[in-house]
Amino acid sequence: MDHSDSRHLQAQQQTPYYAEQGGEAALFAHAFEQKLPVLIKGPTGCGKTRFVEHMAARLGRPLITVSCHDDLSASDLVGRHLLTDGGTVWSDGPLTRAVRQGAICYLDEVVEARKDTTVVLHPLADDRRVLPIERTGEQISAAPGFMLVVSFNPGYQNVLKSLKPSTRQRFIALNFNYPAPEVELRIVAHEAGVDTLTAQKLVGLAQALRRLTEQDLEETVSTRLLVMAGRLVASGIALPTACQAAVIDALTDDAETAAALAEVAAAVLGEASAP
Repeated sequence: MDHSDSRHLQAQQQTPYYAEQGGEAALFAHAFEQKLPVLIKGPTGCGKTRFVEHMAARLGRPLITVSCHDDLSASDLVGRHLLTDGGTVWSDGPLTRAVRQGAICYLDEVVEARKDTTVVLHPLADDRRVLPIERTGEQISAAPGFMLVVSFNPGYQNVLKSLKPSTRQRFIALNFNYPAPEVELRIVAHEAGVDTLTAQKLVGLAQALRRLTEQDLEETVSTRLLVMAGRLVASGIALPTACQAAVIDALTDDAETAAALAEVAAAVLGEASAP
């Protein structure tokens, strides 16, 4: 094996696993080349974050991830002055570090952030590609390789938690959903380290639960939950017990709903459900 083959193998080993569903990797790569920001929409646990991690590794760019929340302010992203023994010093926030370094900045569940926070993204998400910092008087041009990526779960959208048109129309959009059964099977088998039959049972359970409409579930079973259940099985936990803990009890706190889901699980898995 020559040095180039060795480097290629090392890169493959360091790239987070991701099973492509339909051209999203190529679209993301083209957006990167064209310096376009990307908005990723999809339900909880469908692979949005893993996809961004995978693409950052493929493109050879550092990745800075911010998990957005209700208290996230513009200062949390951009930076602030900190008190030290010698006075005050400026400390860059994660967005500013990404702009300076030419990293991919990923804002996960961006609609959870405070409304005034997304305004700082506007000059970065259009042709200007600059980040004005009012408190220092700087206007930082994005270094080569910088890319802005945001995500959110449309299922949680309401009047109070949605992106304004002036924000979302600066991004190209990628729509994610749970993978097709054959793709999800590969993901569960690979990520959980279980055999094909176990992966098939887990994916079959997911398909059955996702078809339920009479149960008042805020979210249905995600690929992430299937992987968690599979990891329990791989560690020696019985499949019904793993599904009860990682899927059913994770989806609901309502006893009647949990009992109904457990009946579906017992039918699909062909094994006695956990008590």
